[in-house]
Amino acid sequence: MPGRLTGSPARSQWALIGLLSVALAVPFHLAGVPAAFLVGPLLAGILVSTNGGNVRVPAYPFLIGQSVVGSMIAHSIDADIVQTFLDGWPLFLGVVAAILAFSSAVGWIMTRLQIMPGTTAVWGTSPGAATPMMLMAGAFGDDARYVAFMQYLRVVFVAITAAAISGFWLDPQEGPAPSRAWIHPIDWLAFGETMAISVAAALLGRRLGIPGGGFLVPLAAGTVLQVSGLVRIELPEPLLVVSYALLGLSVGLSFTRTVVLHALRAFVPIALSTAALIGFCGGLAYVLHRALGIDPLSAYLATSPGGLDSVGIIAASAGVDVPFVMALQTFRLFVVLAVGPTIARIIARATAKRAS
Repeated sequence: MPGRLTGSPARSQWALIGLLSVALAVPFHLAGVPAAFLVGPLLAGILVSTNGGNVRVPAYPFLIGQSVVGSMIAHSIDADIVQTFLDGWPLFLGVVAAILAFSSAVGWIMTRLQIMPGTTAVWGTSPGAATPMMLMAGAFGDDARYVAFMQYLRVVFVAITAAAISGFWLDPQEGPAPSRAWIHPIDWLAFGETMAISVAAALLGRRLGIPGGGFLVPLAAGTVLQVSGLVRIELPEPLLVVSYALLGLSVGLSFTRTVVLHALRAFVPIALSTAALIGFCGGLAYVLHRALGIDPLSAYLATSPGGLDSVGIIAASAGVDVPFVMALQTFRLFVVLAVGPTIARIIARATAKRAS
């Protein structure tokens, strides 16, 4: 395939992308790789784009994919999680502030050393919001390709570490949690309401010029409407797979050989920064266990730096305090989304001043 795609018809390129996406994503999914149906198409896009491909994901399918992912995260937030947060918000605020301060410091160091271009490292080290950080970095003018590399490498490391640690506490007789069914009865009214709200909110976010609005506005609208009981979010699994694939392809198809080589050269410092963040979060979990009596596995999963979906799956199968885990993970996600852009701008200005 190397050098053979230049000038080839778009239809042939899309056919190849489809075959590669399935060939990569399905084995990843069967092996339990987090976000397999995003990572597989992302890699497929990289293979095609770095070998002469020139197709791109159209704007509106990409926007719909963003809106579905925003609604998917909103779907994971319910009244139990909100109540758990309200009962212990000072604790959650302190833990999240500590994690965000440490990850920002790591991002600042990597930015100062120019391991990644611009302030990309700040988005890449943000804890527990892989897909949103990828989307928002691009919206704020940073390179989403490097952010995707950093974030999804960390997601894999975190998932493997969390799954391994949970194995020490998981009762073998409990077994894993059942996976989501691919084909199940659909509440068509709820699905129609979900899609209408998601797409309308995404279009509103784009119309208002909100950075990452195609993701953030559906997330905010879906959360408020679901927690208030006005809407029940219904998203069939095949639609989520397609949406993940669209986001992965959008980033993957923008890669070049230069970007790939730079990312691979930065693998060691990125891996070290990931290990440092996981270790820091593990230390916080130990403090929560010793000081407040929270069981160690619940504390570790709650503080683990993402992603929300993979940690949720592990928590559901490990017999831990799921509302506590998901409340802390969800709160951190919202805090990162709220302050991430501001932190990136502060670090960018500080780095520019020191360089001048």
